[in-house]
Amino acid sequence: MIYFVGAGSGAPDLITIRGAKLIQQADVIVYAGSLVNPALLEDKKDGCMVYNSAKMTLEQVMDVMVLASKAGKLVVRLHTGDPCVYGAHREQMDVLDREGLAYEVVPGVSSFCGAAAALKAEYTLPDVSQSVIITRMAGRTSVPDRESIRSFAAHQASMVIFLSTGLLKELQRELAEGGYPRDTPAAIVYKATWPEEKVCRCTIETLADTAEAEGIKKTALIMVGRFLEGEYGRSELYNPAFTTEFRKGTAD
Repeated sequence: MIYFVGAGSGAPDLITIRGAKLIQQADVIVYAGSLVNPALLEDKKDGCMVYNSAKMTLEQVMDVMVLASKAGKLVVRLHTGDPCVYGAHREQMDVLDREGLAYEVVPGVSSFCGAAAALKAEYTLPDVSQSVIITRMAGRTSVPDRESIRSFAAHQASMVIFLSTGLLKELQRELAEGGYPRDTPAAIVYKATWPEEKVCRCTIETLADTAEAEGIKKTALIMVGRFLEGEYGRSELYNPAFTTEFRKGTAD
């Protein structure tokens, strides 16, 4: 059996209980060594074979997983955060489908959740934004034209930008020319929930300068939007005058 396990955002104790138990039981672990905290491997059992996928191609990863599974071994494919966000696990599952091998996905805490926790922020504030855009800048990996930062910026929703720390000058320009005012609050969260976590608050206009001053070149998320500061509306759910399935509202 093969399990795609979300390792969480960085801190070893933020993996799910299910994911932690699977690591303890695994005969083979293939982990994303460039991003997954290696401390998560400390609980593996004796004799467990460990492979660092940062040094492997898709074909090499699949050879390890397929052969181990066919030999009756329990395989854990350990992805950073949650596999559904930039995890590249769909192509792996397609191979397993063709091979007729069983697998399951175990969700994890994405870094965009860890970053919000570090900022003590809520992405969906009433009267500010009720939508969260998760995206990235086009780099060596392309992005469809219809999903450009500039086109998303027109909505001025809360935005979380992955894999773009090395493109901050271009990102600033795309955000501003797309519609965000240049003084829109922004934040850079480096290695959210890791011991070396660093939180930097700034504006769209100062993103690149802030990252340079702090020596941040990779492994960071960029957050943009008015959710980071300012006024917002009260939640209706807990408003005394608001009736819900479980509570009758009071008259003004």
